[in-house]
Amino acid sequence: MNSHIPAAGAPNPAFLWRSGNLVTWESATVHVNAAGHSTVSSVFEGIKAYWNEAEQQLYVFRLREHLQRLMESIKIARVSCPWSLEEIEAATQELLRANNTRQDTYIRPWTFLKGIVREMIAPPGAEVELAIDTWGFKSHMLTERGCTTGITSWTRIGDNSMPPRLKAFANYHNGRLALAEVRSRGMDWPIFLNDRHKVTEGIGACLAIVRNGVLITPEIASGILESITRDSFLRLFPEVLGRPVVEREVDRTELYVADEVFFMGTGWEILPILSIDGLPVGNGKMGPVAQEMDRVYHDVVRGMDRRFSHWCSPVWS
Repeated sequence: MNSHIPAAGAPNPAFLWRSGNLVTWESATVHVNAAGHSTVSSVFEGIKAYWNEAEQQLYVFRLREHLQRLMESIKIARVSCPWSLEEIEAATQELLRANNTRQDTYIRPWTFLKGIVREMIAPPGAEVELAIDTWGFKSHMLTERGCTTGITSWTRIGDNSMPPRLKAFANYHNGRLALAEVRSRGMDWPIFLNDRHKVTEGIGACLAIVRNGVLITPEIASGILESITRDSFLRLFPEVLGRPVVEREVDRTELYVADEVFFMGTGWEILPILSIDGLPVGNGKMGPVAQEMDRVYHDVVRGMDRRFSHWCSPVWS
């Protein structure tokens, strides 16, 4: 279950934003020789905007934080991006208005090398294009849900090889291999261990466990993305639910004895894990903490909880 994937047959938006201009969907093309190696250094962000029906308002959740992470990824990738965070922020809002966006929407700003690319390795300072595209999605919040998982034999990429802090397309091949493996074993999604055999994350979402009412999540140095959703949950859990939070290393076997385990990420929102390596988590159903956090997160991202209105950027004035 991956809720940021568009439904089959979903209409394309009228416009994309590309390197400073709104362009029609049909004209947003590149030559085939611009593909391939151009994506090795490409970075991106996954952002969601949520429709509030009562207010007739679209809220982009933590837009600035996502774009700050995009700028950090661009810096680590050592490419040259001429647009500032503020310009990309304004472009995102402009694009949503141009498409008359009034539904839950996934937003993806991303970079790729400019022009025809034949070099295997992009030189430092290489110029990039920046595109922002969007598509509608169906949120699964406030519904009973869950997935099965397995520990993959593939080791999670590390900071000194392909740093997870860098949100790069190339990093996701690690997840693709792991997904193919666990799907062959009849499971939905993989869970990675790092080179120290400690738990890290899934292929597109961070992970948390609940033991005795305490939320526990692998620390950033375990080899995980600096997730915006993870950061949101770490703040919401104590502030709204009054429950303690711990960031530390997590052993594989601790997953087996946890009361609850769930993925958390922009695309995934909160996705409970019902079994790991064939062992049930709790009673094998969506647990009470996940249900509680699901309701809290729903109200926050849709702009209904005014305590966190600073996280929600309105699109319509």
